[in-house]
Amino acid sequence: MFESRLDLVALGEPLVEFNQVRPEEPTGYRQGFGGDTSNTAIAAARLGARAAYITRLGDDAFGRMFLGLWRREGVDTSGVGIDPDAPTGIYFVTHGAHGHEFSYLRAESAASRMRPGDLPQAVIQSAAVLHVSGISQAISASACDTVFAAIDTARGAGARISYDSNLRLKLWPLARARAVITATIGLCDWFVPSLEEAAQLSGASDPRAILDWCHAAGASVVALKMGAAGVWVSTASSREHVAGHRVHAVDATGAGDCFDGAFARRLIAGDPPLAAARYANAAAALATTGYGAVAPLPRHADVAAFLAKAA
Repeated sequence: MFESRLDLVALGEPLVEFNQVRPEEPTGYRQGFGGDTSNTAIAAARLGARAAYITRLGDDAFGRMFLGLWRREGVDTSGVGIDPDAPTGIYFVTHGAHGHEFSYLRAESAASRMRPGDLPQAVIQSAAVLHVSGISQAISASACDTVFAAIDTARGAGARISYDSNLRLKLWPLARARAVITATIGLCDWFVPSLEEAAQLSGASDPRAILDWCHAAGASVVALKMGAAGVWVSTASSREHVAGHRVHAVDATGAGDCFDGAFARRLIAGDPPLAAARYANAAAALATTGYGAVAPLPRHADVAAFLAKAA
């Protein structure tokens, strides 16, 4: 039986976050942390997983802030490298009538300069699950190659692969995104896209047709995230919709990443996909009740109490 030192290892690009505190005060921002796979690693750690992160940071104040964050959150940083010639990326979140909008300063970030040769093989080989995303594949050709190399290492060591397409068409054209993401779906053990991005990738609009497309691409387990409408969970033998939860949502930044971390955490713990999705659905709902990608990420006691109250 495969024995792991770490439950979940995530790979990608962390970004320092500046989140608009109130739409009526457009110059007021709260500093926080983001980056989809970093959020996922922290979410999993807060829920009890042994988590680690793989990336490259700039030799700057923002990079040092991230190292401090992960250490406080109990996320292993032995796979984090420092690039003295490139910065740590940042982004801004604004809020308006149409939801939240992101503005990025990430060109030539340290993480975008990741190469397969930079990978900490021992960290990957010690993981039960490797979590990667389409954003990490989109930020540069070398980062894309690094994601595929990490998947090869993880699969060779017996780990399972968690994959979130996290489609961002500002980073790459749809045709390339569809080709790379479809190829990656066939390598993963579970696929956790959002409804909107999966519709763009598949060309379908009905959730059932989208799920069919995901399975045809090679995913054995799919959790199709639908925001406030909940999640569809599909395997080769079953398909079920889990309803969303009513909460006072103020900021959805990072909610999907929280779902990914919670879903992986419960699958690692032995839950079947439907039970894992119910738990992750509740965790993601709680993540929308505060501002920022990291600050509102819940802990296990929060999720358990929320589910007990909702029962």
